[in-house]
Amino acid sequence: MITLAVSAVLVFAIEFVARGSFVDTLNFFQQPFKPSWTTVALFALLIIGFDALLGRPYNGLLIVAPVALMLAFVGHQKSLYLGDPLYPTDFLYARQIVELMPLLVRERPLAGIGIVVGLIAGVSLLVFAWRYWRRRMPALSFWARMSRLAIAIPALAFFVSIMDYATFSWTRDRLQIIPMMWDQKENYASNGFAIAFALNVPMAKVKAPQGYSDKAIDAIAKPELAAAALPEEKPDVIIVMSESFWDPTRLPGVKITPDPIQNVRASQSGNVFSPEFGGMTANVEFEALTGFSNAFLPAGSIPYQQYVRAPVPSLATFFKSEGYETKAIHPFGGWFWNRALVYKDFGFDTFLSEENLPPLEKRGPLVSDAALTEEIIRQADATEHPFFFFAVSLQSHGPYEPNRYSDTTHKVDAATSPWVRDSILTYSEGASDADRGLKRLMDWASKRERPTVIAFFGDHLPPLGPVYVETGFMKEPVAKRKAPIDEMAVQHETPLVVWSNRTGAARGIGSISPAFLPLHVLETAGISHPYYTDFLGNLHDRYRVVDRNMLMPRQGESVFDWSRQKELDPAIRDFRWLQYDMMFGKRRGAKGFFPETVDKVVANRTRSPLFLRDEAFG
Repeated sequence: MITLAVSAVLVFAIEFVARGSFVDTLNFFQQPFKPSWTTVALFALLIIGFDALLGRPYNGLLIVAPVALMLAFVGHQKSLYLGDPLYPTDFLYARQIVELMPLLVRERPLAGIGIVVGLIAGVSLLVFAWRYWRRRMPALSFWARMSRLAIAIPALAFFVSIMDYATFSWTRDRLQIIPMMWDQKENYASNGFAIAFALNVPMAKVKAPQGYSDKAIDAIAKPELAAAALPEEKPDVIIVMSESFWDPTRLPGVKITPDPIQNVRASQSGNVFSPEFGGMTANVEFEALTGFSNAFLPAGSIPYQQYVRAPVPSLATFFKSEGYETKAIHPFGGWFWNRALVYKDFGFDTFLSEENLPPLEKRGPLVSDAALTEEIIRQADATEHPFFFFAVSLQSHGPYEPNRYSDTTHKVDAATSPWVRDSILTYSEGASDADRGLKRLMDWASKRERPTVIAFFGDHLPPLGPVYVETGFMKEPVAKRKAPIDEMAVQHETPLVVWSNRTGAARGIGSISPAFLPLHVLETAGISHPYYTDFLGNLHDRYRVVDRNMLMPRQGESVFDWSRQKELDPAIRDFRWLQYDMMFGKRRGAKGFFPETVDKVVANRTRSPLFLRDEAFG
């Protein structure tokens, strides 16, 4: 009974830390159709099991409690910053968080000091408690330890066996554990932090979608094009994904002078409807380069770090097959988001990162957009053959602490707190630098004889936090995953420019998923391709946004929770099948949709013993 009482207190503390609300935590325990007491029993079993292994009663609490409370704290902070709960896959980018910690501390130095002091105090207290407990508590006898293990291990093993959300479990249903994988916010609210976190563990594995088979792939309508078709004079293509680029003049009641994105505004083709908010740049990048969608992957997954372990067709794959030089440029560590390895599998010849770039001038704490732009131009001028460049900027990465730049050129008028006003100024200054970078690139391309296509877009809205709340842009500091279409558009759209030095800016693209970017880039370049223009073009005739939570058709009302429907639109079903086939399946669709990948080596990457050879498609 003491163990159950201790477990109940611990679970209450975990929920309180994760939710940040005493009332919500109390409601979780009071509602009969919530698995609160199941969670209490689960933690009691964990404590009993660790007690047996450690040989002292209640010693397990000193392991279970710190770990669980730390996870709950990190989860709460993530929800405040990005709007998403903590997923097991988040540990894949723990190194990224550590690397960015100096930037985060710059914004709130006192909070950083508090965290360090808290960690030191916590570890010291834990060591003291451990030593005190070991001296004061009697050791468990052999049989006492065996009896505890005999209770804990089978019960925990059974619990693990019923946590596969993809299969129905009568026991799980009776315990009021209802997997809500289509709505992770509600999943964590209803099932509690610990059980929702556990439910997400199996999601790391991608299962074949219902109906997928060789016959299903063969039945997908084949493109009219048997191979790609390019103009006689091959155009150069440059795509710039600008970190957190957005239009800050959308903030209500805020006046920014001069216009920070005047050049983008003059040439704007449409908007990118980002599947992310405030972070997870690599997921937007994945869609923009491959023409595939995160909507078909588990919530919280990071394809760059989880699923790209062999060649995956991308724009770089295609351009390389046509004799282009393919180059990725990002002035940060090549290990970040696993880019160095992913870019090889995407077909890039070269990846220029901070490890092999010349020293680039910084503006604020990070490499400036101006310096990155000049490096792109320098690389282009030194390239004789047609080229495809993909660049990711860095300067405007958050947080946006006041006074980041000492030489600001803008003025912000807003009826907000001074901190929020100064934060808007910091962000606006960075957005303006990115805007000027695009103008510099377009001016340079305008003087070139070779046809040149430039695409420029923001990966997601910036994590401005309290700025959104104080200005009334959003009720919460993070964007919603499910909301009315108008609200979703405001919280997820970033400006998009697709421009050619021969035809000018493409107009009327509207709001599109990043997965449709290859379609518009190639069409502007006068290039046809079986997948990127034919298949995606046909799909785009029906839908402009394919999101995890909704589909936005070109005409008609949006479809929410589409993945839960018994019958999918054949266009979406085929999109899902083809993506799975090329990423996880037999690549049976390669010949018809990605002919450039058939029997062609694209990567030369050192792998585990299972992959100690050059990987080829087909």
